[in-house]
Amino acid sequence: MNAIEFFHYPRAESPTYPDYLVWGIRVDGTDLRALVGEATYPLWRAELAGEFDDEAEDEKETAEQVRTQHDGLGVPEFENHFRTAGDTVPLLGCPCGIWGCWPLMAKVTLTPTTVTWSAFRQPYREEEWGELALGPYEFPRDAYETAVAAPPVLGEDPLPLP
Repeated sequence: MNAIEFFHYPRAESPTYPDYLVWGIRVDGTDLRALVGEATYPLWRAELAGEFDDEAEDEKETAEQVRTQHDGLGVPEFENHFRTAGDTVPLLGCPCGIWGCWPLMAKVTLTPTTVTWSAFRQPYREEEWGELALGPYEFPRDAYETAVAAPPVLGEDPLPLP
C-alpha cells in the first residue's frame, strides 16, 4: 500500500488572487509533480532533442519543461473531486490555472477498503506517450478519506521553481 497526503498551497503565479489555493499531493512522501516529472523526463527529452543549439541547452530546456508542466487543481472547483471514481479523472492541472489546458489524468478506482490511481496519461500526448510509467498507487481508503477531508494549508508551494 502507498501513503497519500493532500495539502493546499497558494498558486505562485496568481498575484491577482493571492488567496487562491490549489490541491497538492504527495505519494509516499514525494510530490506528485516530481513523480510525473521523473516519468515524463525521457519523453520530453526525446521530443525536444535537437530543438536547441547545444546539448546543455537541450538539457536545461527539458528540465524546465518537466518542472513547470503541472500545478495543483483549484480548491473551489475540486473540493470533492478526489472522492470521485472514473475512467479518467484529473489529478494535476496546468500552471496557467486552467486545469484542462494540460491535465494529468488517471483512472481512480474506489472499493470499500482501497483507492487506486492507475493508467496515468497526458491527453495531449496520448499517441506519442501513451500510458505513463507511473503507478499504480493503492491507498488505504480510510487514510485517503482522512487526508482529503482535512488537508493542511501551506504558506507556499513546497516544490518551488528553481
